[in-house]
Amino acid sequence: MINLLLCGNKKVFDGALTQLLSITNRTKETINCYIFTMDASRLKPEYTCITDEQIDFLNKVVKSKNKNNIVKKIDVTQLYEQEFLNCANESAYCTPYTLLRLLADKVLDIPDKLLYLDIDIMVGDDISKLYNIDVSKYEYAAVKEKYGSWFIRPDYINAGMLLFNMKKIKETGLLEKARELIKKRKLLFADQDAIFWSTTKKLLLPRIYNEQSKFNKKDTVICHFCKRLMFRPYPHTENYKQWQVDEIHKYLKCYCFDQDLEEYLELKEEFNKENKKEIRGEYGE
Repeated sequence: MINLLLCGNKKVFDGALTQLLSITNRTKETINCYIFTMDASRLKPEYTCITDEQIDFLNKVVKSKNKNNIVKKIDVTQLYEQEFLNCANESAYCTPYTLLRLLADKVLDIPDKLLYLDIDIMVGDDISKLYNIDVSKYEYAAVKEKYGSWFIRPDYINAGMLLFNMKKIKETGLLEKARELIKKRKLLFADQDAIFWSTTKKLLLPRIYNEQSKFNKKDTVICHFCKRLMFRPYPHTENYKQWQVDEIHKYLKCYCFDQDLEEYLELKEEFNKENKKEIRGEYGE
């Protein structure tokens, strides 16, 4: 069994659907996916939990690939507010949902090995190739951050993919130390910085396990559609996500996930139709 962790609110549905399709279309082993979510509407109205309807639909999709696959919603609102309510890093460079993975050691029944993935990731090969890497002597495995390893420290990581050894993490207190950092001072990259500076021992993996710029390489396992720094024709950033199908074709020249994304577009239309029916029924329209 492969244990996955995703985090976010109702807006991560497109990312979760595309990502899970890319995984289940290439991986025979059973997928056990946790989605940490919370209600943070006190910060922004759109910061609400991923919905039960979205979770049910994701379950229907993954079970169509393997009847034993499952997606589980875990509401960590109470845990989050106990740890991070009104802390400086709630206004992180992304959203407060990026902090949810720091709560993994406080959630009951979390397995000893857990693969965290950012929502803007697609999987280009059997994900068991990554998951089965031995991390028994380490807190986690990760890949260097493309720019951070130049400007911050040579071993600085990109936390979009983290293969957690939860047993070791509980022994060393990695996530507990990271939470304390988050509460004490404002960090440039919030949770990523907190994890990096709290690390006792990590395993650095080749870039094929978190490729951050070249998406058409045949041997790549993890393709990360994160924000990229570009220098031509002038310095700027690009931030195209996998569910923006036309944009990744036009600007990233990425076509290797077309089969997954065609399936995604069909399923998204199906989901929208189902929900419109439910809304009409609920309000009698």
